[in-house]
Amino acid sequence: MTADGTDGAGRAGRADADGGAARVRGVVYPARDLRASLAFYRDVLGLPVRFADGGRYAALGDGASATLALASDGEAAADVPAASVRVGDVAAAVRTAAARGARVLRPAEAGPHEVRAVVADPDGHPVVLYTPVPDART
Repeated sequence: MTADGTDGAGRAGRADADGGAARVRGVVYPARDLRASLAFYRDVLGLPVRFADGGRYAALGDGASATLALASDGEAAADVPAASVRVGDVAAAVRTAAARGARVLRPAEAGPHEVRAVVADPDGHPVVLYTPVPDART
């Protein structure tokens, strides 16, 4: 790993807490009415609920692949759907992204379940960078 957080070939190094490379884990949809959105995806489309935190946040899917997450207005990291990428160190990932020209839309902040930040990809799409806090479900 080099000083800029990459492996020397321009790739962000092994960033995931389990020793693997950073990976897309899901998409977060802002939900004006989280309970109604949760009911739609759970009851209408049949997605299993992996995690729900009252009216704040819910994660749906089988846990084997990507997760569809619903976030209330106060919890949404972005106002539009955003890919979420689990990394080992959010602050380091933000520094690396910013050093390579990404705009930082939201700096790293600790929440009840994860530390997260939002950067913009080259087309301006928000990308949530996150790492779970110990003992939190992901």
